[in-house]
Amino acid sequence: MNKFIEIAGRIGSQRHLVAIRDGFVSVMPLIIVGSLAVLINNFPAVNIGGLSLDFVGSMNSMFGEGNWQGLGGSIWNASFAILGLLIAFSIGYNLARSYGIDGLAAGILSLASYIMLVPVTADWGLNFAWLGAQGLFVAIIVSIVVTEMFRYLINTKLTIKMPEGVPGGVTRSFQALIPSMIILTVVAGFQLFMTLVVELSVFEVIFKAIQEPLQGFGDSLPAALLIAFLNHILWFFGLHGTNIIGSVIEPVYLPLIEQNLAAFQAGTSAFDVPYTVTKPFLDAFVFMGGSGTTFALLLAIFIVVRKQRNHPYHQVAKLSTPAGLFNINEPVIFGLPIVLNPIMLVPFILVPVTLTIVSYVALSTGMVPKTVAIVPWTTPPIISGYLVTGGSVRGVLLQIVNLSIATAIYIPFVMAGAKAMTAEINKNKAATEEGEKIS
Repeated sequence: MNKFIEIAGRIGSQRHLVAIRDGFVSVMPLIIVGSLAVLINNFPAVNIGGLSLDFVGSMNSMFGEGNWQGLGGSIWNASFAILGLLIAFSIGYNLARSYGIDGLAAGILSLASYIMLVPVTADWGLNFAWLGAQGLFVAIIVSIVVTEMFRYLINTKLTIKMPEGVPGGVTRSFQALIPSMIILTVVAGFQLFMTLVVELSVFEVIFKAIQEPLQGFGDSLPAALLIAFLNHILWFFGLHGTNIIGSVIEPVYLPLIEQNLAAFQAGTSAFDVPYTVTKPFLDAFVFMGGSGTTFALLLAIFIVVRKQRNHPYHQVAKLSTPAGLFNINEPVIFGLPIVLNPIMLVPFILVPVTLTIVSYVALSTGMVPKTVAIVPWTTPPIISGYLVTGGSVRGVLLQIVNLSIATAIYIPFVMAGAKAMTAEINKNKAATEEGEKIS
């Protein structure tokens, strides 16, 4: 087990995986804004007590059929439509910074190299199909390879040294000049080889060989269960499971939600979009309150020790609830604690695994719409279920069902843990009183 923890810790701190993780985190605000823009453009009509609320219809009547949706379309074009470009720059920048070299130069080189490899259309424009989420794997590979080449070349004699007194920005620009010429020439040669010899773009090769099979597996129940299990077993041993596996799952699941979003934007019902398992699927229906569905754990504590307001469990739950509402659960994970607590190991893993199965069945059978939006991970449960399913009450109902199941699973373990802690407190109290009598 110590070996497992050591290996997981090394993976979590591996330089290139950290750069990938930080690269995705850097562009997440744009991804969320682009997702919400599509959701607003296609928000369904709601009927409440006979009162019809049709946001899209109202906007169409005010500005003309679809005219106002150009605003959301522009936001989409500046976020999801160029996701590959953003990631190429962001990963290159973060990886270079980890080496202590010029991050801006490495990011720009990665971006330029990526654009160089993008296939062109018949009228010599860049093919937008590969600028977005479909080009993520190429963006990751290009940014890592280009930054490593830049790191090697910048530390050789193939650089122009400027005299002292020259502004830092000018010095860095000239220092990167020759390495940039070499790297861009190599990338251009590679692109020429792919065009003339292979007669395919590197995007098509990578997509068919790596990205498409991974996405096919990623949309399966076994993949979702594997993610749920690994995330929580790592957390149990005090390792940040979300961060460790995040750099691996983001490139797989972002293209899936992007395709759901694109289909939804084109008028497809949220029930009929192609993919079931996405990042919002896990965030909204499994990780409610954070990893382990700890919002349900807080509910279970309040039910079990509701009459024992001075009990440590009640105190921890009371202090953890405000953060738990926004899916921040470190207070309860380390305060209860859950980490290395054998009583909590079974429910902490069993709950998310169970909810993954329930949610997958609900979405794949059409009982609940599939996910068509990305919301901030701090969005509270109930609200998140409504938004990620395109404004469906069924998403809210699924969250309520999942919270009920999770709370029921947690209750017997909370009872056992609270009983054990009460016994320990009474034992320590008796020992203290005995010591006072003796003294």
